[in-house]
Amino acid sequence: MPPGLLPQPQPSAPAATPEKTPGQLAVAAAESKLGSAYAFGSNGPDSFDCSGLVQWSYEQAGVELPRTSYEQLAAGTPVPLDELEPGDLVSFYGGDHSALYAGDGRVIHAATSGSGVVMSPISEMPVSGARRF
Repeated sequence: MPPGLLPQPQPSAPAATPEKTPGQLAVAAAESKLGSAYAFGSNGPDSFDCSGLVQWSYEQAGVELPRTSYEQLAAGTPVPLDELEPGDLVSFYGGDHSALYAGDGRVIHAATSGSGVVMSPISEMPVSGARRF
């Protein structure tokens, strides 16, 4: 190197972006539908029932799930409630209602015709089980 010249910093490689899990992608899809209407038997893209929202959200992540809340509860891998991760299916009322765990003790779900797709504390409803896909 000629005298008086300082070495130039070399550009560093961009930091690796961690891959998102299908569950994280499903949560992002569900979050994009917050405020959408509730309609029994609907699975999107403009209105949803509870299991339809879960199915549609996972479909956006490239994962096929069963259509009904009871079938969804029977699928996947059981997860203890103290090990929930974003995207895990949380089932309520004996399998009658499905939601996606969003993290921080909250779920995203198509609640009722009066409220549509909302985020709620997981503690607002009786949990029947959880599954990971």
